[in-house]
Amino acid sequence: MSEIITAGILVIGDEILSGRTKDANIGFIAEYLTNIGIDLREVRVVADDEAAIVEALDALRHRYTYVFSTGGIGPTHDDITADAVAKAFGVGIDHHPEVVARFRERFSEAELNEARLRMARIPDGAELIQSATILAPGFKIGNVIVLAGVPSIMQAMMDIVAPKLKSGVRMLSESIRANAREGDIGGPLRALAKAHPDAIIGSYPFLDEDKKPNTYLVVRSRDPDKLRDAVEGVKQMLGALQAPQ
Repeated sequence: MSEIITAGILVIGDEILSGRTKDANIGFIAEYLTNIGIDLREVRVVADDEAAIVEALDALRHRYTYVFSTGGIGPTHDDITADAVAKAFGVGIDHHPEVVARFRERFSEAELNEARLRMARIPDGAELIQSATILAPGFKIGNVIVLAGVPSIMQAMMDIVAPKLKSGVRMLSESIRANAREGDIGGPLRALAKAHPDAIIGSYPFLDEDKKPNTYLVVRSRDPDKLRDAVEGVKQMLGALQAPQ
């Protein structure tokens, strides 16, 4: 069995917790990781508070192969992610000369104020995540990948960092429409899950086109043969339930 690669996401920002900004990054990262064979196991959202960021970061980075952090690397006083990451790793933080040089090419001396220079502060020993189209970089230190909160920039950073990550065997999945209420299939589904321990079977209720309660069953496995066996078991179970009595 290949190594299972895991990840956590740490979303940072008072604006997320207040509801002022609707997060658009968690779903993208989750799907991206699934597609490259990395299992997302946990998501945390914390305020712009250094102690809270450090605590969450320490918990996640010791539990999972990778931690993806979004938000808090901008130019304002409450953008404290880089400082918190440096503190979590016990390293210093300073203006990165390469980033400062790029800023000097972009901004005049008058424009290159203290706020903009905050975005050039990188923890010691971190690897930059940047490209010609990304002005203020993200960075990777240890197993922590620090990304921008702006979705378009975050997505570009994911494309840069992803080829350098370890990945495992991709989780395969198949969806089956049950044409039954979730409560009607709960018992048989429990028995089916026990009979197929190498597959994950989830049930997801929804209202169908006739506004009636229905259920999608999603079967997941890394092994295509075990996925096929579990899917066949689900179909047989549904067929038995729907057969005339």
